Amino acid sequence: MIRRLVLAVLFLAGLAAPAAGQGPGQGAGRAYAVQGECGGRPRTLVAMADGYCMGRVWQRAGDAGPRMPRGLLELPGGDWLVTDLGSWDAGRGAVWRMSPQHGGGVRWVRLIRGLSMPHAIARGPDGRIYVAEMSRILAFDPARPDAAVAVIEGLPDNRLHENRHPLSSFVFDGDGALLVNVGAPSDRCLTATGAPVTDAHGQCAETAEQAMVRRYAAMAPGRWSRDWTVFAAGLRNSVAMVRHASGAVFQAENSVDLTTPDRPFDEINRLTPGGHYGWPYCTDMATALPGWAARPARCGERTAPVSLLPPHAAPLAMLYYDGAMFPELRGRMLMSWHGYRRTAGRIAVIETDASGAPLTDRSAHYAIYPRGSRPYPADAPAPRAKILTPGWNVRPGRHPQGSPAGLAVARDGSIWIADDRSAAILRIARPD
Repeated sequence: MIRRLVLAVLFLAGLAAPAAGQGPGQGAGRAYAVQGECGGRPRTLVAMADGYCMGRVWQRAGDAGPRMPRGLLELPGGDWLVTDLGSWDAGRGAVWRMSPQHGGGVRWVRLIRGLSMPHAIARGPDGRIYVAEMSRILAFDPARPDAAVAVIEGLPDNRLHENRHPLSSFVFDGDGALLVNVGAPSDRCLTATGAPVTDAHGQCAETAEQAMVRRYAAMAPGRWSRDWTVFAAGLRNSVAMVRHASGAVFQAENSVDLTTPDRPFDEINRLTPGGHYGWPYCTDMATALPGWAARPARCGERTAPVSLLPPHAAPLAMLYYDGAMFPELRGRMLMSWHGYRRTAGRIAVIETDASGAPLTDRSAHYAIYPRGSRPYPADAPAPRAKILTPGWNVRPGRHPQGSPAGLAVARDGSIWIADDRSAAILRIARPD
């Protein structure tokens, strides 16, 4: 009888609501423990580079706030807009307004709901806020979110599990054009048996309208052409893009999903009109992908990366740091590595030249969790990078492995991070 009562108590405990700090977006073991302060916020226990700390702004507990925060944008006055993927199902996403409160809490107001996998968010040249969904880009005024309008429509409906890359992203070019990511509809353009899916010319048949960055020409302030041209092709998934003040556009490529932990490498590409960057034929500097090895000439026709990145790092955001809090980082490329494997869960800062291109080294190494490093190909360019979060691997009872998605630099120069798997907003600042 006693044994049955104990089992019954354990069963009911399993049905109970999540404990404080463990909302439905994060699950058991995803909580960030805190101790002390980091720039006015509770300090997490994530081991950071010297001179930096990570504070916890918010972590979901209960039903308030986003389930899967992705993009971040600061508003005048200190409020923030946060895109919420919601889930990998269409119509579950949202845009939230986050208002930090005196005493350390935050208040959430949902401005727009019913979105399909919203990710990127940015202020446009006309002052409106732009949000990329799976198949369109919206513009709205935070004071009138009910009046949001679609400015780009008809992007492919890349639902996960049917296809592979449903998220859209964008940057505004210098002439006002919108450069929009359209992810590849599969991992490697192969059939279920591993045979290439080809057209009459022996090329991948999936790339006519996808696996590219499209260019939508500006027609007037806040209005773009319905037609598009190919800006750059052969790109599996350009979720992370940035335009430098010099006019150069860079993309961080999420390479294919081979099961080997040390291949293939992700990439940084400088996008130029008409360039083809290798998907699905080629990866790393000149390695033919399985299924396409019989067509090695395609690697020779490829525009090579300006730098490799660690394999399976899964870069999701990149920007140039322009804040005052960390003068040693000014002008450098800031990048989130979101993937779940041993290279990811990191915020990297990469040295750059006057055009914004990463400075690189040869015969370099990249770090892996829980410790150690692995080499890049000896003759390949590797980024000259500083890792701000060297200890963001999983530490039971202290913190999960990081899953940084969106990045933003606040007006005070602190670096804000959206961790979507743990439903948390984090902030890198100077230690108190």
